[in-house]
Amino acid sequence: MWFDLGLTALAAAESTASTASFVGKQGFGLPVEVVLALFGTLAGSTLLVRRRWPLVPVAAALLTIPFQAGYLLLMVGLYTLGAYRPEGPARRFAERRAMSLLCVWAIVETTVVSALTITTQQADALRNGVPEYALLLLSVLVAVGITVAPTMLGLYIGARRRLWETLSDRAEGLETELALLAEQAAERARRARMEERTRIAREMHDVVAHRVSLMVVHAGALERVVHKDAERAAESAKLMGDIGRQALDELRQILGVLRTVETDAVSGEAAAAVLAVPSGDGPGLADVPRLVDESRAAGLRVRLTVGGARRALSAETERTAYRVVQEALTNVLKHAAGAEAEVVVAYVPGGVALAVANTCPEAAGPDAAAGAARRLPSGGNGLVGMRERVTALGGTFVAAATEAGGFRVEARMTAAPGTR
Repeated sequence: MWFDLGLTALAAAESTASTASFVGKQGFGLPVEVVLALFGTLAGSTLLVRRRWPLVPVAAALLTIPFQAGYLLLMVGLYTLGAYRPEGPARRFAERRAMSLLCVWAIVETTVVSALTITTQQADALRNGVPEYALLLLSVLVAVGITVAPTMLGLYIGARRRLWETLSDRAEGLETELALLAEQAAERARRARMEERTRIAREMHDVVAHRVSLMVVHAGALERVVHKDAERAAESAKLMGDIGRQALDELRQILGVLRTVETDAVSGEAAAAVLAVPSGDGPGLADVPRLVDESRAAGLRVRLTVGGARRALSAETERTAYRVVQEALTNVLKHAAGAEAEVVVAYVPGGVALAVANTCPEAAGPDAAAGAARRLPSGGNGLVGMRERVTALGGTFVAAATEAGGFRVEARMTAAPGTR
């Protein structure tokens, strides 16, 4: 601000003094001298607005040059017009072509004014034998110096400033983009961890709920017959041992990947990969008959029907179908003791359809009361887990009570054929 005020004061003083001197030499009289001096002062004062309207000082300088004044104003105005890009209609005058035209205009105007006043202002030089063309050439060189030099300097400073602004904007944009990418990576890692935790929870729920349910059922049977039928008690105890060993084997497969790791030293994707449940071979539709036999051994009256041409499905589809049947039978054992159940596996074009239904336990006979006394607790996550598994493969899942008081679970999955 102080720099601009100083330039304005110098330009105003130079313009005022030069115009007053010019008028005094021409002999126009005091009133004209005063008016033109005020005009020179006003023209020099236009430097106050040079940063906002850089074309104004240039125009004022071009108006004062005929009075052999405003040269400092012209130099500062041309520099400012090149260094600062104006807005609005004056913007086109800041282009290089327009700047060149302004320089040519100023050179011609300055040269013409010098040529017209050579005989009056350079009389001493002419008397000393200096030719007029030398004075004219000197005027041209001075005009070029006071116009071209500040214009080129202004254009250079303006280009450098705009380049710096562009680089700064680009750096800020890159920083913003990197921050956004980091946030997206953190969000993907968080979602991956949540998905893996949910997947592990589903696997552990399916294994523990089914096997422990069978063990509790056999334990109840063992309690009732241990004093009456030693052979049947021994058979129930053997079944409990087998089921317990199967549960331990499946739990080891899941818990084996939950070893202690330095998760802070790896990325979110790497941590999710470490925590991932192995997605290799596992139980599939071929194991459903064994699953039904286990439920029968636990006292559940269940029928299995398999329809359609057996075809190879993807390992994930096979495992999901098995888990749906397993969880549905577990729910029957938990909540409908004494009821009859039916499992239907139908191979359809491009996939498989499943249905597990049970009758109303109150209408299933005298075993219903005994079953209600040993009903197992439930966390309410079984149906949610089945639905998540099926929908994750693009299938459909329906679970609802039947009109007869029973319950029915249906699932349909389509998946690309694969080898297990």
